[in-house]
Amino acid sequence: MDYKSSGVDIEAGNAFVARLKEKVSTIGGFGGMFKIPTGYEKPILVSGADGVGTKINLCSITKDYTTIGIDLVAMCVNDVICCGAKPLYFLDYISTPKVDHRVDQIMEGIIKGCEIAGCELIGGETAEHPTSTDIDLAGFCTGIVEEDDTINGKSIEEGDLIIGIQSSGVHSNGFSVINDMIRNGKIKDEEVQDLLTPTTIYSSLVMNLLDEVPILGMAHITGGGICENLPRCIPDGLTANVWYDKYPLKSFKSPDAWHIPNIFYQIVSSGQIIEEEMKNIFNLGIGFCLVVPTKAEIDVHKSIKKRGFNSWTIGQVTT
Repeated sequence: MDYKSSGVDIEAGNAFVARLKEKVSTIGGFGGMFKIPTGYEKPILVSGADGVGTKINLCSITKDYTTIGIDLVAMCVNDVICCGAKPLYFLDYISTPKVDHRVDQIMEGIIKGCEIAGCELIGGETAEHPTSTDIDLAGFCTGIVEEDDTINGKSIEEGDLIIGIQSSGVHSNGFSVINDMIRNGKIKDEEVQDLLTPTTIYSSLVMNLLDEVPILGMAHITGGGICENLPRCIPDGLTANVWYDKYPLKSFKSPDAWHIPNIFYQIVSSGQIIEEEMKNIFNLGIGFCLVVPTKAEIDVHKSIKKRGFNSWTIGQVTT
């Protein structure tokens, strides 16, 4: 008996690494190295780790793993930038029953995601686990911010406004519900491809906004929706009051409402989840939130629109 007959193909793994080296020159050592940029007086390194959850299950339906790597980068990078940090580098971990074309497609997405995020892929691990039945992903990102420029929410005051920036759809949360809907025939196989639209990477937008407008707090809207994530940047004693009553999921159109992607109406109309619970699971079309002074509202929206994103004033900080 040898390693290959037990399910682990070392030659296939080596070939994969060789292909990857052709695309990413920093890959291959025992540890990824990155030189800290100059020009910082008191640099703070900010790190985050995340995965894509059960969204990857949809890839086995479409046989397309080319974009899920973008989601992986996005989920990590979007967390790190919430304190104002510029993404520096990224590492990935892939657990797979077999090193095959799916892993190549995943890496294609990770490389693309790093390009969008403006960070460098410096290493990772691809583990072949022949007794596993599914592929699983995890990512790790580090960013940097000047200590005095850290966005920590401490300067947020009553009356400050909450700006919501559009998502590209479901992003990478709530897919346990969606997978159940697929199994129950509530979502058809031909509709699955749209659900694989990658999570938006907001790093370039946020880095530009920080140079142009005052931002007091930021939140990446992931599992738990706006309800759970936005309060994480609000100081004790204050409340993030989101105007949900203006944006009912029971109606496709509402004056001055943010754009709620149709998939969320589909989930509600299927009877799978009640409207109130939707707020605690999904982003509902808002992938990232900013807290800004009232006087900066118009300038913030202009800066966001200039870079191709839609945004809405969706609430206010109250006591």
